[in-house]
Amino acid sequence: MSYIAPVKDMLFNMAHLGGLEQIAQMPAFEDAGLETAQAVLEECAKLNESVLVPLNWEGDKNPSFFKDGHVHTTPGFKEAYDQYREGGWQGLQHPPAFGGQGLPKTIGAACGEILNSANMSFALCPLLTDGAIEALLTAGSDDLKAIYLEKLISGEWTGTMNLTEPQAGSDLAAVRTRAEPQPDGTYKVFGTKIYITYGEHDMAKNIVHLVLARVQGAPEGVKGISLFVVPKFLVNKDGSLGARNDVHCVSIEHKMGIKASPTAVLQYGDHGGAIGYLVGEENRGLEYMFIMMNAARYAVGVQGIAVAERSYQKAAQFARDRVQSRPVDGSMKTSAPIIHHPDVRRMLMTMRAYTEGCRAMATVAAAAYDASHHHPDAATRKENLAFYEFLVPLVKGFSTEMSLEVTSLGVQVHGGMGFIEETGAAQYYRDAKILTIYEGTTAIQANDLVGRKTARDGGQTAKAIASQIEQTEKQLKAHSDARCHAVAKRLSAAREAFLDVVEFFVTQSKSNPNAVYAGSVPYLMLAGNLMAGWQMARAMLVALEHIAKNDDVAFMQAKVTTARFYADHILSKAPGVRDSIVAGADSVTEMALEAF
Repeated sequence: MSYIAPVKDMLFNMAHLGGLEQIAQMPAFEDAGLETAQAVLEECAKLNESVLVPLNWEGDKNPSFFKDGHVHTTPGFKEAYDQYREGGWQGLQHPPAFGGQGLPKTIGAACGEILNSANMSFALCPLLTDGAIEALLTAGSDDLKAIYLEKLISGEWTGTMNLTEPQAGSDLAAVRTRAEPQPDGTYKVFGTKIYITYGEHDMAKNIVHLVLARVQGAPEGVKGISLFVVPKFLVNKDGSLGARNDVHCVSIEHKMGIKASPTAVLQYGDHGGAIGYLVGEENRGLEYMFIMMNAARYAVGVQGIAVAERSYQKAAQFARDRVQSRPVDGSMKTSAPIIHHPDVRRMLMTMRAYTEGCRAMATVAAAAYDASHHHPDAATRKENLAFYEFLVPLVKGFSTEMSLEVTSLGVQVHGGMGFIEETGAAQYYRDAKILTIYEGTTAIQANDLVGRKTARDGGQTAKAIASQIEQTEKQLKAHSDARCHAVAKRLSAAREAFLDVVEFFVTQSKSNPNAVYAGSVPYLMLAGNLMAGWQMARAMLVALEHIAKNDDVAFMQAKVTTARFYADHILSKAPGVRDSIVAGADSVTEMALEAF
């Protein structure tokens, strides 16, 4: 069995957790209800399962390569991109005014998961283009929008995000690429950018680089950074492509995973200066770039869910097929498929529960994003924006960290065969590792969660979310099914652990910052676990309603069982994590540096 898109689970989440029918009542989304979602997802699944899935392993074996100044992508990628572009998939959730389809993020995110499950290396190209589109929509001038947006949204051109430099990894204050103002209002850009995903390739006619640089005389640090559009090919007044700009790929990286995705080193200005166009105002570049970063961070979290799903499906199929040893309960007198063995079942259930929990969390986050931008009531928009922004580091950080555990378990289910590249299980493990690193490491996501999302408002957003979780606990306790009571117990303990950490951070963030930030990543993992577990508890309540009506019983029963497993085996970790944060800071920081 190859990959089968989990369309049914996605639609369940949209209908019952994300409230897609309510989103479809908002201005601009009137035709974006469940019927539309199902049609879009089924068409998306068809393209990905037939075209992009077969190219995934091919891209690992025959990755992109650099020769004579050109990047050549994996055979088949260009033709696949043509089909992706012709289908209008790049513009799925972008404005109709520029040629997009204007669908909500709730639907677009699900399509993004399918695309990334099918072929993560391929999916990175449209992911970065989405970020460039978001930045231009928010901060671009009317002229820039007119020149670039329609081509980017159609997929005829692709976009990149240029932050990192050799001397400046995640520390953007150290950016040294410079931009010199010209009399005609343009800028000449000089510098080197590294790790630029799809910074050079052969799949599109033009590549639109969004580049962080310093204008001469700008302040030091992050306050002196500006954002520029620097196209590979300059654009003539009639919209046609003109001269080659002075930006060139000088090499691509050789990587552990996502090998088919070219990660370029770009050199700007070696032949007189690359022509760039200012986005928004000078010295506000980081602010604009964070628009791209937030879009990308959410999307990377979806990548984690996607690769976990792909790994789970492969492991489950292998466990059904692989015959080895008799069951420990004596139920079979001969060797049986390994799916009969309790520990294999435990591994598969862990993979499934993590993946479904994170998918549910991401769906709810996307729905909050849609409401924050389109709900007619201003107070509701504000509330949803706070909720979405709290969830972004969790979707990014928790979902990608869990993808490492899931893909590692995928290798483990395969046993020795998992360590053999030909089975394909190892590729998902290798591909997943980058997800905890790019678009901000897990520690960077955790610092954002602690500083901006928890301590800054005195924990008010966190506590408001905890109050919503408590309402779900009450529903579980009121239910007649004993499984609901068991889940309520775990959910309550996890919520209380979360609140204990929030209180610790709020009271200690200024007086003892080392103690707080020593627990930042564990806090992110606790919060992500709680949010995913909460959504699984909500899903359980819905599924029990359907079972009572004899509606799709097999699917709903599996949902109940998965939610119960999540509570018993994953959510139950939360109190221990709380203890390590609140009482364990000293053992993190007391070791003498020279002892390491």
